[in-house]
Amino acid sequence: MNAQEWFKRGSKIQIDGHNLFYYDSDRVNLIQKPTLVILHGYPTCGFDYYKALPLLESQFRVVVHDHLGFGYSDKPFDYSYSLISQAQYALKLWNRLEINQAHILAHDYGTSVATEIIAKEHEKNLQNFTPSSVTLCNGSIHIELAKLRLIQKLLLNKFTGPIVARLSNKRTLAKNLKNIYHDKKAINDEEIDALWTMMTHNNGRKVLHKTTQYIRQRYTHWERWIGGLKKTTLPIQIVWAENDPVAVIKIAELLHKECQHSVLIKMNQLGHFPMLENPEKWAKTINAAILDNT
Repeated sequence: MNAQEWFKRGSKIQIDGHNLFYYDSDRVNLIQKPTLVILHGYPTCGFDYYKALPLLESQFRVVVHDHLGFGYSDKPFDYSYSLISQAQYALKLWNRLEINQAHILAHDYGTSVATEIIAKEHEKNLQNFTPSSVTLCNGSIHIELAKLRLIQKLLLNKFTGPIVARLSNKRTLAKNLKNIYHDKKAINDEEIDALWTMMTHNNGRKVLHKTTQYIRQRYTHWERWIGGLKKTTLPIQIVWAENDPVAVIKIAELLHKECQHSVLIKMNQLGHFPMLENPEKWAKTINAAILDNT
C-alpha cells in the first residue's frame, strides 16, 4: 500500500484548532465489537498497522490516529509536543468518535502516551472514557534501560537536532529502520516511500527534532508514569519483540515485575516494528493476549 492509498482510507477531524488524521474500521458503528484504540510510535504513524489491520479487525473495531506532528496530522512548528498534550488529543478524539470504553494498544512513543492515560485513570481524572485494558509493545518506558540510536541522540541535541532534521532524507530513514528490524529484508521500498511521504508531509522535517524531545519527557515524568503503572489495577498485556535493539527485552521483564495485573508475552526473531516485520504473527499474538487476559 502506498501513502495515497492509506490517506484515502482515513479521515481528518479538527480538535483544538489542529487537524488529526485517523483511521476507523467501523465509521458507521454497525458492527458490535469491542473497540481497540492504537497509539503509534516514533517517527512513523498509523500506517505502521496497515498489514495487521485485517486480523485485528476480525476481533475489534480498530481506531488509530496520527499524533500531532506525525503522519498526515498537522505539524505546527510553535508547539511543545508534550506527551501529556498528546494524551489529551487522543482522549478528545475518542470522545468525538463516541468511544467511551476501549482496549488501548500502544507501541514505542505511544507507550508513554498510554502511561499518561493510565496515570490519569488512577487519579480518577478521566472523563467519558474507561480503558478496558492496556497493551504495551516495545517502548522505552524505562528510558534508563533503553539503547538509543545515534540518530535519536543527534536529533535530541538542541544544537545538532535542527540540522540533522533538515538534512534527513529517505535513504537515512531506510537505513535506520532496517537497523532496528530483525529481518532486514522484511521492509520493502514501497513501505519506506510511504513512511517518508508521511514523515515529510506538512513540512515534517521542520518538527522532527521537536517530536524527538519525548525522550527527555520520559525522564522528567518518570515517577508519574512508572508510578501509575505500578499502582494501576487495569489488565496490562506486555507483548514484546525480543530482538529489539532499542527497547530491549529487559524493559519488558521489569514492567512485568512492576505491574500488578500483567502478562508478558515474548516474540522471538522480531525487531522494533513487529507489526510491519511479521504482521500475522504479531496481530494474532495481540488478539490472543487481550482476549485471554480480559
